[in-house]
Amino acid sequence: MELHNLRPAKGATHSVKRIGRGEGTGHGGTATKGHKGDKARSGHKNKRGYEGGQMPLQMRLPKRGFKNINRVEYVAINLGRIQDLAEKTNATEITIAHLFENGVISKNDRVKILAGGELKGALKVSGHACSEAAKAELEAKGGSITIE
Repeated sequence: MELHNLRPAKGATHSVKRIGRGEGTGHGGTATKGHKGDKARSGHKNKRGYEGGQMPLQMRLPKRGFKNINRVEYVAINLGRIQDLAEKTNATEITIAHLFENGVISKNDRVKILAGGELKGALKVSGHACSEAAKAELEAKGGSITIE
């Protein structure tokens, strides 16, 4: 085998469809665009939601509600889950970093401590928010909550 006999594998290459280069090519005349209409014209771009001038569906349907750009999303973590994590890792202090390291939350999640489940002993817990019931239960068991 030498450089001058190298060829692509059979069927690996295709000839380019040369559009609008005369009738002899088989792609002359309308240049494979059919007859007239918007799609046959130069500069045509298919805009998202465009329905040929008819009122688009997203404009015909009624709009409801709004999205509050100032909303703060929290990941809710119950005291029962915190107790399970403390038992599993033999920890007396549960921080946001500790929750992230154990795969409970993602890196930029904000954490809210809720009172679901049962707490067995005193724990130091930190989070971004806490319900009143969770705070009361933590303090009743001799633990504490730190809001960051």
